[in-house]
Amino acid sequence: MKSGFDIQKWARPSVLGLKPYASARDEFKSQAGDMVFLDANENPFETLVNRYPDPNQTGLKALLSELQGIPVEHIFLGNGSDEILDLLFRAFCEPGADAILTMPPTFGMYKVLAGLNQVENIEVPLTPDFEIDVEEVLAVIPSHCKMIMFCSPNNPTGNSFSPESIRALLDSYQGLVVIDEAYIDFSPQDSWLSQLPHYPNLLVTQTLSKAYGQAGIRLGIAYADPQIIELLHKIKLPYNVNVLTQQWAIERLEQADQIAAEIKNIVSEKENLYGVLKTIPWVEEIFTSDANFILIRVDDGDKRYHQLIKNGIVVRNRSSQRHCENTLRITIGTPEENQMLKKIVTEIQ
Repeated sequence: MKSGFDIQKWARPSVLGLKPYASARDEFKSQAGDMVFLDANENPFETLVNRYPDPNQTGLKALLSELQGIPVEHIFLGNGSDEILDLLFRAFCEPGADAILTMPPTFGMYKVLAGLNQVENIEVPLTPDFEIDVEEVLAVIPSHCKMIMFCSPNNPTGNSFSPESIRALLDSYQGLVVIDEAYIDFSPQDSWLSQLPHYPNLLVTQTLSKAYGQAGIRLGIAYADPQIIELLHKIKLPYNVNVLTQQWAIERLEQADQIAAEIKNIVSEKENLYGVLKTIPWVEEIFTSDANFILIRVDDGDKRYHQLIKNGIVVRNRSSQRHCENTLRITIGTPEENQMLKKIVTEIQ
């Protein structure tokens, strides 16, 4: 087990000393129906959403705790994973002074959030086969770097990083290591949630946007040491996860069999699409994917992207990303949508 994470060293002093806002629902937590609530200046007439949501998302966290086997005090919920990532910048990085480290090609929001928060983004590119260059990362990381951020399975490449590489970073780096597991439900690899007790500087984010089909409700989840979770609670907006999001999330999380069936279908459809893409002359390389999408390298990325658009298929052109020249990222759709894609890629010249 790694020694304790010294949050006093890594967090912003102004945040450590901050007294958080206490909402009416923080001060009186009971949701008992026989109480008369005259404390929050709400409209008293019932509309199903006239009351403020539970700021601590008690019921939803209890369900996640049960499903993941992780205590509630290790769980933080946000308005999508984007809010969680933004809060991490504000909790740990001094604007104009601190840095993070990312490894492109990767999720573009890391760089955007660094810019928004006036934080230096140190980039150490992945190797040409999309693996972490651990030696280079550890060689260049400076003392003012507060976080390493990456996603595994990675976006836009789809591959999972080797456990040995990730463990090497966790063992060697003392700051916060953020692993974005947005696509973990499609992967045969184990989640890093099981390693939280061994690495107090590890934070894992997950989402209901991908495998759970709830992108529209905007719910992100962070799992980490309670001292990190407590710090995020100090600076979040009081009611950052609305009533409807909490209700929809609980209902969806209780549909375990349906979710498992959908994941199985997506993975099966992905394997079928692999087989078709291998026969297409203008597809030069198909990258292994543990996600719900496939990255392919083609002869001419712009040409093939616009050909697909012309035929009613929208994919993502990732050709501008590091090591991704002439690549297209294809999300796995319904069987009917995938059949349409297969037909079109076999027809276009």
